[in-house]
Amino acid sequence: MIKTTIFTFLKFALFLFLLFVGGIGILPLFHFPSLVTRWAGGTRGFQWDGVVLMLALYVLILLVEALRKRLRNSASWTTLALVLAAIAGLIMKFGFMTIEP
Repeated sequence: MIKTTIFTFLKFALFLFLLFVGGIGILPLFHFPSLVTRWAGGTRGFQWDGVVLMLALYVLILLVEALRKRLRNSASWTTLALVLAAIAGLIMKFGFMTIEP
């Protein structure tokens, strides 16, 4: 149980880190397009890069767990880490940005 808790916390930290890195706009440095949504006023927006990175890593982790035949035991803990990281990241306003006209 302790090992599961530690790995869940590490996954949480990794998901939160990816949300932060994607939220500060690091992907255009690697020549990937940035996904930004603007709100009606045009001065506020949300950068979806961190969410996309988190979901891509989530799918990769689930594939590895499925190949190791541990999907039944670990998938719920990985999903919990993803959801908690998404909630914590959005509370910390990762990805929200002010767009200059």
